[in-house]
Amino acid sequence: MKVSRRGFLKITGATTGGAVLSTLGIFPREAEAQALDLKIKYAKESTTICPYCGVGCSEIVSVSNGKVINIEGDPDHPINQGALCSKGQALIQVANNERRMTKVLYRAPYSDRWEEKSWDWALPEIAKRIKKTRDENWMEKDSQGRLVNRCEALAGLGGAALDNEECYLWVKLARALGIVYLEHQARI
Repeated sequence: MKVSRRGFLKITGATTGGAVLSTLGIFPREAEAQALDLKIKYAKESTTICPYCGVGCSEIVSVSNGKVINIEGDPDHPINQGALCSKGQALIQVANNERRMTKVLYRAPYSDRWEEKSWDWALPEIAKRIKKTRDENWMEKDSQGRLVNRCEALAGLGGAALDNEECYLWVKLARALGIVYLEHQARI
């Protein structure tokens, strides 16, 4: 079948017009509206701060059956207003990762293997070791006899996920322990 240029334009125009008219409801048919179930419908939502840099973007985390199923930017947060960078968008991979450590592992001195311990054992053990190190290395006066009240055997490292208030509390704790080597990883 040979179609002229004018015939091709007529066929194209008629097809386009029919497609437009069918979307406008000229050719009525039974409604087929159906709402899809959202995967976060019954999930528990909570907010958190992205741990990657010092900007402090807020995220809404949806959890169902103890597993993170969705992470999105928080539109009510003044910093990111719902937007996330590529690292923040991929944060779900941190929570849902088979290589993520979920238990306390402890390797005793001179041991060649790791053993699982409970948090009830680990936290008092950490506190006990910090206190022991502080007490053994406490320096009341320096070599010139000046009062310094410090411990040079401990150091503190802050993280980018800490906001101003948390950084303030961390610094107060570090200073109470006599820490002088205090650093922050974000450097913004």
